[in-house]
Amino acid sequence: MEPLAQLLEKRAALIARMNTAHTADDGDAFSTAENELRALDAQITRARALDAADRADQGTALNSERTPEFRSYSLARRIAASLDPLIDAGRELEIEQELARRSSQEARGIRVPLEYFETRAAQTTGTSAAIVPEDYRPEMFTSALTAATVMQSMGATVLTGLTGNVVIPRETGSPAVGWVNESEALPTGNASFDSLSLTPHHVGAITELSRQLIMQASPAADAILRSMLSRNLALEIDRAAINGKGTGAEPRGILNDPDVATVAYTNNDLFTLTNAMIAKADLDNVSPTRSFLGTNGVKAGAMLLRDGNNRATPLSETFHGETTHFSNQVPTNLGAAKDEHGLVYGNWADFLIGIWSQLDILVNPYAESAYNKGNILIRAMATVDFGVRRPASFVRATGVKPYVIKIPA
Repeated sequence: MEPLAQLLEKRAALIARMNTAHTADDGDAFSTAENELRALDAQITRARALDAADRADQGTALNSERTPEFRSYSLARRIAASLDPLIDAGRELEIEQELARRSSQEARGIRVPLEYFETRAAQTTGTSAAIVPEDYRPEMFTSALTAATVMQSMGATVLTGLTGNVVIPRETGSPAVGWVNESEALPTGNASFDSLSLTPHHVGAITELSRQLIMQASPAADAILRSMLSRNLALEIDRAAINGKGTGAEPRGILNDPDVATVAYTNNDLFTLTNAMIAKADLDNVSPTRSFLGTNGVKAGAMLLRDGNNRATPLSETFHGETTHFSNQVPTNLGAAKDEHGLVYGNWADFLIGIWSQLDILVNPYAESAYNKGNILIRAMATVDFGVRRPASFVRATGVKPYVIKIPA
């Protein structure tokens, strides 16, 4: 049976024939088309039933042994194949071709699907790859480089597949609105706008690996590559999104955006501080889907809080029922004395992460320093930038020293 879309096209053509026959008062032609339409409608009904059954059918788990075509991507095998064409890296090459099709930019080496790094948090020992099976989803070529980092877990908006510089217009002021009497002129006042620009910033790392380790393409080799690339690149991107200085080649993070409002930490009172940050967001009409991001030191200090009866104050009370996230990625060395902790509150969907390319891996087996030892150099690079779409959507605290706390009376 033909696909449903083709059957629907045929039905439209039959209705057109019936309209033509009716206009021409051709009863035989009208009857013929009407009989064909009835038969076609029966086929359409069956096709729709089959489509509905397919949609309702239970999916096949990708981590099931019944789907061997989704075995792990191996960067070590792909690098080994670049050194020795006789090594079979067909799956890796197919994935690379798909990445090239989806990207408008030419790779500077090997294109690596960023899903390769999704399980880095589970890579706790050098031998875990030998005992923990790993299954990846090569059909979902999304930007997993930041998927497991704190900024995306906060709800940051990720822009992928970028090519040139990105300019996003922003409304900074609304038109004047007012009440008038009969025959009075309305108040004048135009809306004001500015723009947010995202430009490519490059981050990378180089490591030297044993040629024998790469040629063996063992799970241990993949574990080493994944650990190096994910820890050194993904975490650095995350750190820069939070506390990037915005000078030189480094992009600017949320804590250093001068347009983000601040609330001072006074009287060593974390409860009052979080209340003031929430109130500031309320006054600026920020979306109600907000959350706090702070250091683990802020969390530890909040957990020390006691009420007048020396009972522990829950975190939910200290942060007034708002969602909270704590991460070691947030700096603890802010302020003149380098002893202040970061704490930000806002609607994180208004924080933008722009990604211009998939991760590029370039293998250099001829660099003199490595060549003399029979090793190879591997360079990994990514291109990103960050921006705040609405600065009023965020409030950051200053002067936070969480271990100097006030016990509520």
